[in-house]
Amino acid sequence: MSSEHERSQEILHSIVKSYIVSGQPVPSSRISRLKKHPVSPATVRNVMADLTDEGFLSQPHTSAGRVPTEKAYRSFVASLDTTLAEDLLARIRQQLGEEETLDGRLQRSSRMLRTMSHGLGIAAAIPAESQILDQIDFVSLGHGRVLVVLVTRDRMVRSPVVAVEEDITPEELNVMRNFVNQHFSGWALADVRRELQQRIEETKSLYHQVLRKLTLLYESGLLDLGLTPEVHMDGTSNLLAAGIQTTGEELRETFEALEQKARVLELLERFLNHSSETVATQIGLGEAHPSMSGLSLIGATVTLPGGMTARFAVLGPMRMNYERALSAVRHLREVIQSLPA
Repeated sequence: MSSEHERSQEILHSIVKSYIVSGQPVPSSRISRLKKHPVSPATVRNVMADLTDEGFLSQPHTSAGRVPTEKAYRSFVASLDTTLAEDLLARIRQQLGEEETLDGRLQRSSRMLRTMSHGLGIAAAIPAESQILDQIDFVSLGHGRVLVVLVTRDRMVRSPVVAVEEDITPEELNVMRNFVNQHFSGWALADVRRELQQRIEETKSLYHQVLRKLTLLYESGLLDLGLTPEVHMDGTSNLLAAGIQTTGEELRETFEALEQKARVLELLERFLNHSSETVATQIGLGEAHPSMSGLSLIGATVTLPGGMTARFAVLGPMRMNYERALSAVRHLREVIQSLPA
């Protein structure tokens, strides 16, 4: 790499860092005053003009300074090298170790990402049919509503409320719980779905009170339990505090999109690298939603024991602190991969 190119890249990255801090167009005089750039303001202006021609910078007004483009942010992020710190790894490991369930770890992870990055922390788990059923329980809530608590061997807990057409007594629920646990504990969820459905179909013509009530739960979505993705987000207010440069309408649309679990999962699926070996960075999310063009996403995908996929990410403005966000995701990813199931 030539010295001129190195100088150009150093100046570019100094502009990016300055803009991240101030949010204001960066003039050449500010860069020339930095000790790491012992060159004249005229030289800096020439370099900035070249960077503008190359698409790394834009100039909002003729007399104003320069503003980084998406291309500049990508160059800046590629230059970062976050070293894993043992003390931070130990702290994250200790905090996640306090959680007994995967759901608890997800909630804790989203909070830690928010705290470490000052952005919006996202943690999601996408269950797989290869997950192993540990046990299931049914609790009558009355008025045709049943709380179903499903636990898989990887300590994932699901507790949806299922509505049925008629009341089921606690005694009947106990019999059904014992039936499912006795016959299917230790089975993969996919196999439970197929076998339970087959048994129900085979006995539909028989009048058996317990199986008839089990059929009510089945028709209300019993076989889908445990296969619904879980999403936790923490720090939405950080997006407001970051001063995103967007209209009020676009900001409203952004928050509405983030309120929809399916949209958040789509966001993670679209932009995060599927490889569990890397941390992915997406500058600008306009492909997902026009109102998100001024946002960036840094995240990682981890395959957990049992085949479940977990995704962790930091969402923030394009001028977010990338060093802090990358550090948060990399450290969390490292710990999550090393934790026992």
